[in-house]
Amino acid sequence: MDNVESLLEELTNAHGPSGFEGPVRAIMQRELSGLCDGLDTDGIGSLIGRLGEDGGSPRVMLAAHMDEVGLMVKLITKEGYVMFLPLGGWLDQALINQRWVIMTRNGPVLGVTGVKTPHVMTAEARGQLFKREQMFIDVGASSKEDAEERLAIRPGDPIAPDSRFTQLNGGALYLGKAWDDRVGLAVIVEVMRRLRESPPPNTLYGVATVQEEVGLRGAHTSSFAVEPDLGINLESGVASDYPGISQEEAQEKVGSGPAIFLHDSSMLPSLKLRDLFVDTARENDIPVQFDVLSGYGEDGAEMQRTHKGAPSINIAVPTRYLHSHNGIISREDFDRTVDLVEAVIRKLDADTVRELKSFD
Repeated sequence: MDNVESLLEELTNAHGPSGFEGPVRAIMQRELSGLCDGLDTDGIGSLIGRLGEDGGSPRVMLAAHMDEVGLMVKLITKEGYVMFLPLGGWLDQALINQRWVIMTRNGPVLGVTGVKTPHVMTAEARGQLFKREQMFIDVGASSKEDAEERLAIRPGDPIAPDSRFTQLNGGALYLGKAWDDRVGLAVIVEVMRRLRESPPPNTLYGVATVQEEVGLRGAHTSSFAVEPDLGINLESGVASDYPGISQEEAQEKVGSGPAIFLHDSSMLPSLKLRDLFVDTARENDIPVQFDVLSGYGEDGAEMQRTHKGAPSINIAVPTRYLHSHNGIISREDFDRTVDLVEAVIRKLDADTVRELKSFD
């Protein structure tokens, strides 16, 4: 296992639902502290690393979000079962019979979403989908008092999926939770590591944002702090290379290179910036894909509309099975994304950024 794989493993295994990103932020602080000329947080916890002169220009913002979809403790029943509220966009059926970690003040508490056994269900009931309101988490407590006192569970405690990283059957694919968007964070670290030795012609901000899954909140505040001249968002892409999803819905394939989003429900990218990425990819023999989505939302939207506005784009590592306990990415896609983002950032001098911002 090399350093990149070790970092990906550590990031995906870390627990950090929206609003409770502390364990992930600690990893990013450790990784970026030796790579940046300045490192700070904004008022809600987004981490902002600067490579280059303070106050220098052009200001390029490279962002990815730390949070993952999770749950929150809503209440504890008198029998000791935990009722929950989703944090982020879950399918109800993805919650059934899954393992979870409740992040209490005294440490992690394991649990599982209970489900009625089919042995006692009617044939009609077996064919129906369970709704979130019918679900609960079993933590092995004997009563509400036991859950509160022995296990230290309180309403408002965050709950994260319990799923561990693995290299999938010895190949180039990695299986784990929260690739959305721990894979983007790892891209930031590797790009900053390369650029530290030979700085680009700009002031680069590597930003790890909070609360993306509940409304792009960290990107909003950190974009106002950075005031970027140009924004590059790094995300997990929406792969469509498995049964049950079509190219009409999404166009990415795992193993076919980084993806450029051309449309999502939150942002239309700069086509000049798109062309710069495409031309740079061709110059460096890096395959790229395009994705046009009707849904989705990502931090690039906040960079794009901060202050006077900034050309922005969303670059993604294709990912299967988003917003579930287990997703799949390709190491080859990751490496190519790092190569491409690094090569583009090295081109972003004052004249180039000025041209990208020009509408003459």
